Amino acid sequence: MADAEKRDTVIIGSGPGGYVAAIRAAELGQKVTIIEKSDTLGGVCLNVGCVPSKALINAGHRLQEANDASTWGITTQPATIDFAKTQEWKQTKVVDRMTSGVKMLLKKHKVEVIQGEAVIDSDTRLRVVSTGEKQFMSADDGLTIEFKDLIIATGSRPIQIPGFKFEGRVVDSTGGLGLKDIPKEFVVIGGGYVGTELAGAYANLGSHVTILEGTDSILAGFDKDMVSIVVKSLKKKGVDIVTNAMAKSSEQDDSSVTVTYEVDGKASTVKADYCMVTVGRKPNTDDIGIEFTDVKTDKRGIIETDIQGRTASPHIYAIGDIASGPALAHKAFFQGKVAAGAISGKNTANDYAGVPAVCFADPELATVGLTESEAKEKGIEVSTAKFPFAGNARAVSLDEAEGFVRLVTTKDGNNVVGGQVVGPGASDLIAELSLAVNSGMNAEDIALTIHPHPTLSEPIQEAADIAIGFPTHI
Repeated sequence: MADAEKRDTVIIGSGPGGYVAAIRAAELGQKVTIIEKSDTLGGVCLNVGCVPSKALINAGHRLQEANDASTWGITTQPATIDFAKTQEWKQTKVVDRMTSGVKMLLKKHKVEVIQGEAVIDSDTRLRVVSTGEKQFMSADDGLTIEFKDLIIATGSRPIQIPGFKFEGRVVDSTGGLGLKDIPKEFVVIGGGYVGTELAGAYANLGSHVTILEGTDSILAGFDKDMVSIVVKSLKKKGVDIVTNAMAKSSEQDDSSVTVTYEVDGKASTVKADYCMVTVGRKPNTDDIGIEFTDVKTDKRGIIETDIQGRTASPHIYAIGDIASGPALAHKAFFQGKVAAGAISGKNTANDYAGVPAVCFADPELATVGLTESEAKEKGIEVSTAKFPFAGNARAVSLDEAEGFVRLVTTKDGNNVVGGQVVGPGASDLIAELSLAVNSGMNAEDIALTIHPHPTLSEPIQEAADIAIGFPTHI
């Protein structure tokens, strides 16, 4: 065995959890090394996930606005789109800019970056094998590292289902974001966050989209009255939503793919230019050597950790998609900071009451903490207070008055235990409700906070007024 090079804090993966953990660890005085197998930094989120998808969603919105502004008395000519230029803008002006920013931040904090694939040998050692084009320091001849502390932040990958191998005209979300042309017909298997977002984006760009969802509703993680507003919007764009549909097989040629699916035992087919499969993600905990350590995983491959992200091996931590909780970048940010603090002896903890979740559909949906039904399942007596965007001057002036803000509060103290938003700016508004939930605020705290007028934030205060029994604009 080759002599091991000694390192202090080693992080496998430079995604949202990994690079944030590296920065925080460096700020706390640790000497940090990141091992990244890709030739770019930032992980799935920055390169082929949440960031580029929002760029594509924005392009779709711009095209729709350019095509029809008659609501405001503006007459426009039919707009055209050069999708190659859209994709170039998405890559160079959004993705490359953000990943370059991560590279700069790591350099600023003197974080060593080694390009290669890490395989853990034991609770204190790992090997690095060179991969990809050389963009960073490369482990050409293999490298053995003995670490003091290790943070595993290897993320997740799309699940592939039988009959739908990712090749040709059957793509995962990465392929869906990188299409060279806007498909005339587009099939999306899976109506979760990613599937619904990209279905809406391509519908706005001019595609006819069919969503095949295996359950009785798309966006199963959100309340039905929120989802119904998105379904209405999708159908208005011409999107076909087929629920209780089980995808069975696909056949493709040079120009199309035919998907066979079943509903209640009856087989049907749909032909499209491309089929995108978005039925979930699998944690990247296989093939990294966990079996050679004391680290424990559950049956899904999720690594078991304590409240600081520490595994059963006391000097190995796990954060992000491979750790418990929702597979969200902002959860990984938080867990990365907690793990870095724990290594430095800080009293950090993943003790959040709720992690906000957002779907960038039309309109946006966001939720944090408990829904009314979840609270009741936990035996918590709650009340709900709901204010519609139709009563908000800013939303009406934007011609985006669909949706509402809802607070979920305890009956015995009006403490805010949950909140939901569906409507314009939901992705930004949920931050205030997340603060309320995680800080243990009550409805009166929000009601007594002056919100600027006219803004989309006012419905939060209005809902709080309702919760304390003094509604104003309803």
